[in-house]
Amino acid sequence: MWGRSKMGTLERITNAIIETMPAQAKAATEEALAEGHSAKEILDSALIPGMDEVGRLFREGEYFVPEVLVAAKAMNQCMDLIEPLLVSGGVKKIGKVIAGTIEGDLHDIGKNLVCMMLKGAGFEIIDLGVDVKPEEFAEAAKGARPDILVVSALLTTTMLNMPRVIEELKKAGIREEVKVLIGGAPVSQTYAEEIGADGYSPDSAGAVELARMFVSG
Repeated sequence: MWGRSKMGTLERITNAIIETMPAQAKAATEEALAEGHSAKEILDSALIPGMDEVGRLFREGEYFVPEVLVAAKAMNQCMDLIEPLLVSGGVKKIGKVIAGTIEGDLHDIGKNLVCMMLKGAGFEIIDLGVDVKPEEFAEAAKGARPDILVVSALLTTTMLNMPRVIEELKKAGIREEVKVLIGGAPVSQTYAEEIGADGYSPDSAGAVELARMFVSG
């Protein structure tokens, strides 16, 4: 009986994320912790499945950016409660990501969405913000040694700065150590191939899929 109620709490967290209800997601997470669920169990069995389903709904056109943002907010409410426990428990993240919007570009909704979705999938995120110079990407990568560098652009003019990120990684001698994933409205798979990026995603759900592939392969 008790086991069933425990499972019910995890399902309620998942559903609250999918149904874009931050307050309910937080309350259910507090309940799950009080019932004795570990932070890792909550992440693996409630948050990740919830965000995966949100990603699927987004990809299939049932959810749009506003829904995904609120779902991500719900996930973050839960993460705020369990992240300190994950860290103190020594739970290893599945990979490390540095993300930022390229120099000259101040748009951050797409980049923020990707960061939220990746965080929900179990990645450690270092967000450099907007208007990030190629040299700053390389410097951050040299210091933090991430698995993946996510570079975003919303303008045709600023996406032209993306190849410079790859040049700076080469100059720093770390190009082979980090996968470069690019995205944003004007960017395409063809452009990614042209500039020598490792991957392109048109949306946050696709970025999670690619990132998982990068760290598993």
